[in-house]
Parts: sequence; C-alpha cells; structure tokens
Amino acid sequence: MPIQEWSDSIWVVQLADEPMLSEELANVKSRAEETEPPPNIVLDMSNVTHANSSNLSQILRIRKLAADRDSKLKVAGVTDPVWVVMLTTGLDKVFDFAENVPMALAGLQIEE
Repeated sequence: MPIQEWSDSIWVVQLADEPMLSEELANVKSRAEETEPPPNIVLDMSNVTHANSSNLSQILRIRKLAADRDSKLKVAGVTDPVWVVMLTTGLDKVFDFAENVPMALAGLQIEE
C-alpha cells in the first residue's frame, strides 16, 4: 500500500488504476480511522486514468471522515479523464484540488 507518512500529520497516498484503486482507497480509510491524531491526506491521482462511481463514493467517505475528525483531504494530480468525471458529477466543487503533490503539501502547510 503506497501510503507515505510525509510528516507526523500528513499522509501522501499514490493511487493506481483498478483493480488496485478500490482496495487502496479502502485501506486509506481504514488506517485513517485508526490513527490518532487524524492525518491530513493527499490523494495523488496522477496515475489514475479512470474513476467509477464506487471510487468516487470511497473518496467522498474519506473526505467525510477527514471533516468529522478536523483534518483535511486534498486531491492532487487529477488526470484529464478523471477531471471530466469530477466536472460531470459536480465533485469539482466538493473536493479541495491541487495541481500536484508538492502544491498540495504546500497548501496543507500554509493552512496549518
């Protein structure tokens, strides 16, 4: 599982296409639920070329978990095909996006 503990309070998760994507998102949520203090999470989607409704639902659940635990979720490096899905579903207004992982990390550090 590609969770990189970038700092004590920030995880960077490099995601891959299916069939691994669903499993990776489930593992992120499970580990985040068990971690104290709750981590801020950067989902690196630069290698994801397709997202289905199940994947979007999983990301929404991770977002809700983060919000409920006063932590943040940033979605970074969204590819064009996935961005089209985000726009079509209106999720472009729901998630906090960053162009890439370094920009997401900088944003989290500024917000802290």
